[in-house]
Amino acid sequence: MFKAIVFDIGQTLVEYKIPLNWSELYRPAFERVADKCGYDFSDNHYKHASLVLAKYNTRINPRENEVTSNQIFSEIISGMDIPMKDMEKVKFHFYSYFKREAYVYTEVEETLKGLSDEGILLGTLSDVAYGMDNVYALEDISAIIKYIDYPFTSNDVGYRKPCAEGLKLLSEKMQISVKEMAFVGDEEKDIMCAINAGAYSILINRSNSVKNYGQNKEISSLDELLIMFS
Repeated sequence: MFKAIVFDIGQTLVEYKIPLNWSELYRPAFERVADKCGYDFSDNHYKHASLVLAKYNTRINPRENEVTSNQIFSEIISGMDIPMKDMEKVKFHFYSYFKREAYVYTEVEETLKGLSDEGILLGTLSDVAYGMDNVYALEDISAIIKYIDYPFTSNDVGYRKPCAEGLKLLSEKMQISVKEMAFVGDEEKDIMCAINAGAYSILINRSNSVKNYGQNKEISSLDELLIMFS
């Protein structure tokens, strides 16, 4: 029997009504920043921001190491005539643009409570977008975080999936073997992360599409975990 279950966040615990690749939304997001902060950006300013963001877009340029939001936004701000002291409010309004429609899936709270009641340790391991600080990345699970013993993101690990380091770090924190852990996610990189670490891989597939990523188990709703682990 597994002693712990670790979850990806986006499209696993939380539904986002935006594309996985944010490329087409860079300008609208910075138009929001301009509106909220009172800036007057030129087309060249928007182009500069888009070029920097594209460089750090892991859907275009995959990377294993995580980078900080300060690194990314320092590069953006330096080319947009924004005072460096405004970095935090720029980040806030940029990230907020992408978090306007985020919903915890209906079955999640009951599932997490049931698993927790069974004595199973619960954690998260989610890759953040564009260095998104945990204060923003974990905000979307604020309603259920009371059930999460170890809420981790790539910020805490320094590496992104499918690198195994995140699950290895969580196993150390939980004081269990990785083989006593299951990892639940919706993408191929989640399954590969579990495989690379030696954890049990569970794909959450809410669509009718075929997804063969080498997963140990496939489910269509998280409440199926209650049957598996009760």
